[in-house]
Amino acid sequence: MIKIAVIGVGRWGVHLLRNFLEHPDVNVAAVVDHHPERLAAVKQQFNLDINVVLTTQWCELKHLPGLQAVVIATPAITHYSLIADALRWGYHVLAEKPLTLDPIECQELCQLAEQLNLILMVDHTYLFHPVVERGQTVVQSGKLGDLRYGYASRTHLGPVRQDVDALWDLAIHDIAIFNNWLGQIPVKVQVTGTVWLQGGGEREETRETRERNSPSSPSSPSSQNQGLADLVWVTLTYPDGFQAYIHLCWLNPDKQRRLVVVGSLGSLIFDEMSTEAPLTLLHGEFAVKGNQFLPVNQSREVLEVETSESLRRVCSGFVNCIQENTPSMISSGWVGTELVQILTALTESLSEGGKSVFVDIK
Repeated sequence: MIKIAVIGVGRWGVHLLRNFLEHPDVNVAAVVDHHPERLAAVKQQFNLDINVVLTTQWCELKHLPGLQAVVIATPAITHYSLIADALRWGYHVLAEKPLTLDPIECQELCQLAEQLNLILMVDHTYLFHPVVERGQTVVQSGKLGDLRYGYASRTHLGPVRQDVDALWDLAIHDIAIFNNWLGQIPVKVQVTGTVWLQGGGEREETRETRERNSPSSPSSPSSQNQGLADLVWVTLTYPDGFQAYIHLCWLNPDKQRRLVVVGSLGSLIFDEMSTEAPLTLLHGEFAVKGNQFLPVNQSREVLEVETSESLRRVCSGFVNCIQENTPSMISSGWVGTELVQILTALTESLSEGGKSVFVDIK
């Protein structure tokens, strides 16, 4: 049995706690949260054993007998110090995304984990989604022909964050999926945004207003900036020329979770809002006759996908990494670092009114 402590039992941490409590190879030894009422709530909700340590003090875990790993589901701004402490205390770490808000801090944590021979894994839940796993197989099998471009839309009406903009809140999911499906990392990014709710009145999006209302970086107080972008349009350019376009917004009642890769022989569609057909392959291409392009070989194929909870797969993956003493092949600390580096480049583009920025992956 692997003794694990869960730090942070807010909206997402509760789900992590549930999954580890249900894992046959895990003994949840402690739960940490600054809010005593949350500790009382999870004790009652899960009928926690009297031996489970419930504490508001993170430092109490330093000398907890037999503890092997910690799961961190606290605000991203706290990740660096918590993860660094945990690694130095000899604990394996599973951290909620993003790993940190600073690429340099991410690299330091990855290097520290390697030096101490400890697992550092990031909970990029979509990378463990059965649809994403099947989609990667389809894209890399060549069934789509020559890959041309991709697009995604992630919109909803709230929740509206006050610590980061819509870019840092939402983009990481679709970037992670595109990277996973393509097996590549963007070399250049570009993004524009619009501020309505926090920092300016409703207005038309123009270059002038984008520059006047450039959103804050996630590590900067909003008081030092002109606002947090509610709507962003992202362009990712990959080494082979493939481009992905992402639409992100948290004030749109039209809730969408849709991602598409288009090739010369068809399109692969991941529609998370569709319970009947979350992964669809649309076949179709052109036959050229003279100066005409005639659509041929058109058909629709709903792909079968395993039904399982993505977060359960994340938790099981973390346990397996500890048992086998092998870093995650799907969502290691280095994968989390790459995503933070991409978001940092996007933040630079946004603050510069939408200029193209090259991604510095080290």
